Amino acid sequence: MATSIWALDPTHSEVHFKVKHLMVSSVSGMFKEFNGNVETEGDDISTAKVHFTMEVASISTNNDQRDGHLKTGDFFDAENHPQIIFDGAGLHKTGDDSYTMTGNLNMRGTSKEVTLNVEFGGLVQDPWGNARVGFEVSGKINRKDFGVNFSMVSETGGILLGEEVKISANVEFVKQKA
Repeated sequence: MATSIWALDPTHSEVHFKVKHLMVSSVSGMFKEFNGNVETEGDDISTAKVHFTMEVASISTNNDQRDGHLKTGDFFDAENHPQIIFDGAGLHKTGDDSYTMTGNLNMRGTSKEVTLNVEFGGLVQDPWGNARVGFEVSGKINRKDFGVNFSMVSETGGILLGEEVKISANVEFVKQKA
């Protein structure tokens, strides 16, 4: 079977994260610049091999001061580690259109195996004759597993920042012509 290459359509994709603040609410953020591709055997998405990168310098939480701090060595260390990279292979069916994918997430020079939940949105042909697939991806990681150890305690003794980070992405890929 022929290999198919699917390129990310960044105008129809988004990558978000959420982390607890003072353990009473969550702060959300996103990466504005990212790229990726998927390789499959024909159109069989279960054979997917994914390579996805996020540019740390593009982080946005709608607060310039916080964004600047997130780029420092306290958090992502954008100067020394400009990208967050995920490489995964194979979707494992868990329901009708539900899957999991296990792969290596590399952040701040630390690579760890993570498992993400994947909802397959379907395969369609767009008005210009291109085949497109869409996915909704979600998961959780512990930021400290990747060396993001910044921690403060509030004046009342509460934890300032949660360790668990929720990840969500909606991504669309376009099949490349041979």
